[in-house]
Amino acid sequence: MRLRRRLARLLLLFLAVTVAGLPSATRGRTQPAGLVKIGTQSPLSGAQAPAGEAIMLGARLAVEQLKGPVERLGFRVELVPFDDQGKPAVGVANARIISADPAIVGVVGHLNLGVTLPASEIYREASLAMISPANTNPLVTDRNYPNVSRVCGRDDAQGEAAALFAQQHLGVASAYLLHDGTPYGRAVAEAFRDKARALGIAIQGFEAVEERADVGAIVARLAERDPDLVYFGGIYAQAGGLFRAAREKGVRARLLGPDGMNSPALARLAGPAAVGVHYTLVVGPVGFYPEAAGFAEEYRTRFGKEPEPFAAQAYDATAILLLAIATAIREAGGARPDRAEVSRAVRKVTGYRGVTGTIGFDGQGDPLRARYFVVRVVSDDPAAWGQNRVVAALEIPAPPLSR
Repeated sequence: MRLRRRLARLLLLFLAVTVAGLPSATRGRTQPAGLVKIGTQSPLSGAQAPAGEAIMLGARLAVEQLKGPVERLGFRVELVPFDDQGKPAVGVANARIISADPAIVGVVGHLNLGVTLPASEIYREASLAMISPANTNPLVTDRNYPNVSRVCGRDDAQGEAAALFAQQHLGVASAYLLHDGTPYGRAVAEAFRDKARALGIAIQGFEAVEERADVGAIVARLAERDPDLVYFGGIYAQAGGLFRAAREKGVRARLLGPDGMNSPALARLAGPAAVGVHYTLVVGPVGFYPEAAGFAEEYRTRFGKEPEPFAAQAYDATAILLLAIATAIREAGGARPDRAEVSRAVRKVTGYRGVTGTIGFDGQGDPLRARYFVVRVVSDDPAAWGQNRVVAALEIPAPPLSR
């Protein structure tokens, strides 16, 4: 209830200014009954259903709690969920259905990048605002579509967060950088390298590790250079064996990587070498966000279950859409806004105090500042992976718009 009252007060304060700007004839009469819809697209069936349902339920809770100010402007608010099944073809088909309904003025989604990219092309044609609660790949916003935004951070900025953590928390003065050669792995490693150099950290090596690479030769170079830290840009499947081999050969460096490390399989593959590994996260469980305590309590009460990751982000994305819809109604003189007006209003948000932090958007739809977490592995037992500890949270600005 406290969360609901606080967020509702923020919307009411915003709408007090909004209504003051309407023509007096509009303020003096009841608005004609109208309808605006917010769609969600996420997997509601199949293996990814728990995460997809969390997106839908987070959006539903936001509509239920925060729709009042928009409804007092004369518009009912309805949430319309779509199951994209985690499949691009289904997501695109749903996007066409969504675009054909003029009452839908915004979408919260998707979970999977492979669905987001083609579906967002359809939304772009319709000038339909899309706010992603989960997509961290730079491609989502680097296309510079005026209607596409996200409330979470970016994969590439994990490297910057990791470099800051390495200097500020680990006291690192030198680092050796490895990556798996994928766009994801190279991007995070390059971001680490660039930030580390700016911080004065000496880069002793930067190389790709092919899937069938000679790990022994790589480990020999690490042992010879003796860096303070080894950063691996990639996922656990390659990192596990590399970390194990490095420790067996006496490499003492701290071990750090991106969210591709976040799997209990890392503990199985690396064995004792997994203990003490640090990795970054772009999006954390709801318990990582101090502002989300009230949200989590109300989510449990409403739905009888714990909020999965992305539920809180979907709540914030929907709240921002409601705020943008109210702005667009004002700019439309009290009429139902068109989609382009809602998209423009989303980008005008600069300081929304949500349950995952304060959110505003830059010119490409990235958060002006996003929160990244650093987690420490505490056990080599895969069953204990859930006990890993958050050791730092860093606020990182969006990369320059010239990217």
